[in-house]
Amino acid sequence: MLKKVQFRLRFPEADMAKWAARFVDNGSDDDILDDIRPLVLTHGHLARHQFLKVCAWKSARTKPNCRRNSAHRIEILTRAAFATSDEALKISLLRLLDGVEWPTASTILHFCDARPYPILDYRALWSLGLANPPSYTMEFWLAYVAFTRDLAARLGLPMRTVDKALWQYSKDRQK
Repeated sequence: MLKKVQFRLRFPEADMAKWAARFVDNGSDDDILDDIRPLVLTHGHLARHQFLKVCAWKSARTKPNCRRNSAHRIEILTRAAFATSDEALKISLLRLLDGVEWPTASTILHFCDARPYPILDYRALWSLGLANPPSYTMEFWLAYVAFTRDLAARLGLPMRTVDKALWQYSKDRQK
């Protein structure tokens, strides 16, 4: 049986907005949030060029693999993922796309799904007390989503703010 993961925020919850404000963005977040997200919410799926932009935002290394996906495959799988309320099925469908593993799938959900999702990233996990993140599993993903959603709701903050704060705290403090 797998050991249950215990997340523990390394800084006071009251400092969440402060850490998020320190996050420096080159504008790529806004490009996705302002240009891609509204179209995805309207159409219910990612177009190929949108998919490639979101994937490249998370990791340039995956570009060649992500390019192997046809426009049709991207539309079918992202439409199905965004339409289902089944959390496990949602991320599993996205992971069927070439070049998309847990971190990239979480990024697609973070920016493009109607529900709030955290980005799975070693920096964010470090800020939640995991110096050595375990192998990603569905159980781990669902626990991470539940914890970060609860944190965002408790603080009355958007998931994007929580995500920025977790990432920035690690960037400034992790050795």
